[in-house]
Amino acid sequence: MARPIQFFLALTSPWTYLATPRVRALAAEHRVPLQFRPYDILSVFQRNGIKAVGDRPVPVQQNRLNELRRWRAHLGIELNLQPKHFPVNPTLSGKMLVSALAGPGDAPEFAWRVMRACWAEERDISDEATLSAIAADCGFDGAELLAAVQRGDADSGFAKNTEDAIAGNVFGAPTFLFDGELYWGQDRIEFLSRAVEAAA
Repeated sequence: MARPIQFFLALTSPWTYLATPRVRALAAEHRVPLQFRPYDILSVFQRNGIKAVGDRPVPVQQNRLNELRRWRAHLGIELNLQPKHFPVNPTLSGKMLVSALAGPGDAPEFAWRVMRACWAEERDISDEATLSAIAADCGFDGAELLAAVQRGDADSGFAKNTEDAIAGNVFGAPTFLFDGELYWGQDRIEFLSRAVEAAA
């Protein structure tokens, strides 16, 4: 079996939103398993002394917006630079994705639609009703998926992803681990692609 791409992500990240269609296409083209691994990015930030977006110096924040604008145009993808519901806590959406990955519906599509809801549709992806509705659109029982998270069913999986992220020196999103190498950022997908091709 082909070696997998481990995809460490936070559904609130615009960079993950920009990366997801391309890494899914890359994995499909080369028939490589793509493992979605939502993790607690806020605790990883804290562990590594990385400030949340709103706490970073103004020039850094401005450069982030400039880069998002450039990549939006380059990729031709719909993206609100400053969406109405951002920042929001990523924990609920991350845990719902953990549960979705063990369920009968289309978990990768759920991940994509959650990100699109934030970055293109001005929806609040920390809202239970919003996430349940998106889950239902992707073939899940949205209420049951939410209930599973509320019961704590996703806690161990979310924690394991976070532990593995820390062990693998993951510090941001998106991050891809493939064949022992770490690729951080949606702008490193070209290098990831070369590695996948070389391993084929």
